[in-house]
Amino acid sequence: MDHFLYKDGVLHAEDVSIPEIAAAVGTPFYVYSTATLTRHFALFQEALDGLPHLVCFAIKSNSNLAVLKTLGDLGAGMDVVSGGEYLRAKAAGVPGERIVFSGVGKTREEIHLALTGGIRQFNVESEPEMRVISAVASELGLEAPIALRVNPDVDAKTHEKIATGKSENKFGIPIAKARAAYAEAASLPGIKVVGVDVHIGSQLTDLEPFGAAFLKVRELTQQLRADGHNIIRLDLGGGLGIPYTRSNEAPPLPLDYGAVIKRTVGDLGCEIEIEPGRLISGNAGILVTSVIYLKEGEGRDFLIVDAAMNDLVRPSMYGAHHDIVPVVEPAPGTEARPYDVVGPVCETGDTFAKGRMITPLGADDLVAFRSAGAYGAVMASEYNSRPLIPEVMVNGDQFAVIRRRPSFEEMLARDTIPEWL
Repeated sequence: MDHFLYKDGVLHAEDVSIPEIAAAVGTPFYVYSTATLTRHFALFQEALDGLPHLVCFAIKSNSNLAVLKTLGDLGAGMDVVSGGEYLRAKAAGVPGERIVFSGVGKTREEIHLALTGGIRQFNVESEPEMRVISAVASELGLEAPIALRVNPDVDAKTHEKIATGKSENKFGIPIAKARAAYAEAASLPGIKVVGVDVHIGSQLTDLEPFGAAFLKVRELTQQLRADGHNIIRLDLGGGLGIPYTRSNEAPPLPLDYGAVIKRTVGDLGCEIEIEPGRLISGNAGILVTSVIYLKEGEGRDFLIVDAAMNDLVRPSMYGAHHDIVPVVEPAPGTEARPYDVVGPVCETGDTFAKGRMITPLGADDLVAFRSAGAYGAVMASEYNSRPLIPEVMVNGDQFAVIRRRPSFEEMLARDTIPEWL
């Protein structure tokens, strides 16, 4: 469920009409719903009710400070994968004890930053990384809490570019080598083993892979405890998918996901950490764009909009689907037509949809791409020297620009021409 609904024939974000925002900031822009973010976070809290737990929002899905503060104020932890994301979490007011640092390539500088600024734990991806964390922590006279990320070799049954739990993926330590890695961790100075981490992929629409992975984590936890390790936390990652279409085939609910966790590892006495991103932010945001031209092609019509692949790269990168709807609700009985929805970037890949059935539109009409709150603005670029687009947040009948569109002068000022030119 989200809070983007038609009211009196016009699409609204909560109680604010989309045309009102468009008039204020221009198109294209992203808009996020506070009510949807709040509701989706609450669903995960409810799903883990009865277990000691921390829901850590995956910042990589949406890193805007207003989004992070909204969730942090609700008690969310943060899952970060870079020094920049760590600083964003801190800037949003989230304390270090609620920040988990993941990612396969942590640098000495990032490890130093997190240790001195405060960190709940590092999710360690390899033995060499573990040794560097030990060295940095020892130099600082600190102790680094860690969980080793194990790769359970479980097929997440998702897109190959976002699967992370199979043996050929770059993530984690093979689960067969985990006990040896934990033995080394226990011998290193500046290291405190606190848990086990696993994450098998993103946009999962089937609970079976989760169950298979969590049972492997259960078995490993029991073995590690028998080896003398004090395993007090299980970080089970994120990955639960969202409905990108308005079909009847919806992914499992957080409550179902929570039931799998309780059934597989709920009796181990561990604090449970999860790292949802997409399911919290995905349907909490839309991308709003304007039609520039309607172009009649050979056997097909092109709807050319002012958003492009640099603003929303998911369709080009993953072949991802986003529902595309007119902001002004079509009159009952209006017949839809097939359009290729494309942007103005000089790439054939700048295509959002092919043959998509949409009611007829014309120049300057507003169009919304649903389910764009995750991996939208965070993956945007200035390709073709197109400015990053505004982000807007709505709260009831209020809205605010939470990232403005930079001017061309600001973009050009970042470049420096050397003296010899």
